[in-house]
Amino acid sequence: MAKLTEWKPEDAQTWRAGGSRVAWRNLTCSVPSLLCAFSVWMFWSILTAKMKDAGFPFTDAQLFTIVGIAGLAGATLRIPSSFLVALAGGRNVVGITTALLIAPALGAGVALQDRSTPFATFAALAVLSGVGGGNFSSSMSNITGFFPKRLAGLALGLNAGIGNLGVSVMQFLVPVVMAGALFGGLAGAPHLTAAGKALYIQNGALVWVPLLVIFTAASWFGMNNLPAHDSEPTGAAVGRILALQGVGLAVSGVGAWILVKNPALPLGLQLGLVLLVVALCLGAMKLFPGKVKASLDRQFAIFRMKHNWVMTVLYIMTFGSFIGYSASFPLLIKIVFKKDPSAYAFLGPLLGSLIRPVGGWLSDKLRGSVVTQWSTAIQIAGALLVAHYVKAAVAAPDPSVHFAAFMASFMLLFLGSGIGNGSTFQMVPFIFEPQFAGPVLGWTGAAAAYGSFIIPTVFKSQIKPGAVTVENALYGFAAFYVLCLALNWWYYVRKDAEVRC
Repeated sequence: MAKLTEWKPEDAQTWRAGGSRVAWRNLTCSVPSLLCAFSVWMFWSILTAKMKDAGFPFTDAQLFTIVGIAGLAGATLRIPSSFLVALAGGRNVVGITTALLIAPALGAGVALQDRSTPFATFAALAVLSGVGGGNFSSSMSNITGFFPKRLAGLALGLNAGIGNLGVSVMQFLVPVVMAGALFGGLAGAPHLTAAGKALYIQNGALVWVPLLVIFTAASWFGMNNLPAHDSEPTGAAVGRILALQGVGLAVSGVGAWILVKNPALPLGLQLGLVLLVVALCLGAMKLFPGKVKASLDRQFAIFRMKHNWVMTVLYIMTFGSFIGYSASFPLLIKIVFKKDPSAYAFLGPLLGSLIRPVGGWLSDKLRGSVVTQWSTAIQIAGALLVAHYVKAAVAAPDPSVHFAAFMASFMLLFLGSGIGNGSTFQMVPFIFEPQFAGPVLGWTGAAAAYGSFIIPTVFKSQIKPGAVTVENALYGFAAFYVLCLALNWWYYVRKDAEVRC
């Protein structure tokens, strides 16, 4: 039976009598689906770098635009995804949204077989891949209901941490599968690089299709809807999922269309596009009648709370940096150092993902605000060091002499952001009353995901033919981190940990 008739995870006897088995089964099905969701959302970070080798006729700015569009869509889709589980059931949501990712994976695999594929096609596929970014919000919302409070931190940490690993797994796996005819003649002919090497770039997208089919089936047949979720009849629940996903995709499509049609759009207007997309998405969702509107009205109370906005800024600093740098790292290696990013790009996201639970654990021991303060200082140092070595590499006759120092500095950035991801999430339950903690986590997660659009967009503005000034972007990020350091100290470090709104 897909829907549980009764669920009391806090009851010890029920938990021992089979509840534990049900909860862990649902988590076991959820984790690989979320990992694949992150992989498909972020696979453009590697595909765009390889598109240069394969001879696709796009500029560096256009390739960064593809990465940015995927980030914009993924962040936007987190907004409706935050409300999907209560409205349609966790099993239904995970199964359907995992299945939806087959479209961008298969579509990109076909499009990458032909160098004459229009840029607009890749932009549209990047929008579709944003479903994977949105899945984080619905997945976390679902898993939290299956476990007692004493195990919720572990369960959410496993779901989020292994899900985030999808970025690193993708950046390691995609270059490997491009080396040979993984699907035989079904995937078409390889591209030839300038050195005459065969490159099956399409495999980097197609490899996810069979995995998504497997995990869709596992989610649909192996997961449950909780009694509190409005999951029946199934057809109506699926309709609500597709309707809310459609809103996110349509609004993201508007943003992508503006970027594609206005390639010379000033940086300030590109960043302002985020506010437009958020406003359009929330406005469109408010037009839904009945349960969706009632749910939104309850959640919108957080927007009147000062600390919601402070924590939004802090989580943009941590997760926004993690996901934005993950998206940009491979192209930066390619453009600044002229190196194949395959052997290096996965290391940063891997470090950031693995260190996230450590940030939460340290916060339990030392207080989240204190750990956030130190992780912010690490990010400031990392950004300034990366800026220094990028500037030195661009000016050097042989940029590779600075590559090791660049890598070490970037690892510092991923270290700080990963620790901060764990510490900021730990702070929220101490700052907000229980009925507001969940909505705040959902909102801050959605807002921070826009880092996957903002950071590539800012980097893109500093890369022009004959002039690479990426260090300016990093100076700006460091200044933002200093602001966050001051905000965290003023509102949390210097006061009692339990600030109530």
